[in-house]
Amino acid sequence: MAVSGKSGLNLRGGTLVPARAGAHSRNPDPLVNAPNSPLSGNFSKLPGKYRAGAGPACHPPLVNKASVESDLAVANRPKVEPATIEDLPALTDLVMELFALSDDFTPDHDAQERGIGLILEQPSRGRIFVVRNETRIIGMVNLLFTISTAMGGFVILMEDVIVHPSHRGQGYGTMLLDHVVEFAKQKDFKRITLLTDKISAESQHFFKKNGFEYSNMIPMRRFISET
Repeated sequence: MAVSGKSGLNLRGGTLVPARAGAHSRNPDPLVNAPNSPLSGNFSKLPGKYRAGAGPACHPPLVNKASVESDLAVANRPKVEPATIEDLPALTDLVMELFALSDDFTPDHDAQERGIGLILEQPSRGRIFVVRNETRIIGMVNLLFTISTAMGGFVILMEDVIVHPSHRGQGYGTMLLDHVVEFAKQKDFKRITLLTDKISAESQHFFKKNGFEYSNMIPMRRFISET
């Protein structure tokens, strides 16, 4: 004996099983057949149970791995840009490293930090450009602005040209100098003067390769002691 109810299930031998095809077709179960119902889909019979059949396959959008890697490489490519006050700690460390290699200077963290800060806080005094990637500053150059009566205009005194030791030999120093020269042309500076270590043949060769020439002028100085 089979008992049929509105649920679309028949009671047969103590077990609920699907009603035969066509049964209650005029009154389908609104939950099972609702388009957005979590129960909608294909159902197959198991002994005393129901399970959802496989629905339409959903595939995630294809991702071009090479394109993603290329975009990341471009985003992380080192670039030259003006330094900001947030860069002060990293710039101080670089200048101290530079002075540690020179016989003319003694590294002094407070003095270097104070000097760099004086440039960053007042753009009319000069500019500091850095080459950086997404994670760190790789190198820097310091430009101070003054006037030359010989040239009849503004000129640049370039100092503190340094690239981090682990990134040397990769063209970043040239990137910095190219940017400085372009900046000088755009701002109508008449000359760029620098002081380089006379005992460093490598440093002198680098600047000569980038268009700098020796001058007949000999630098002299006098320290003004605090009283």
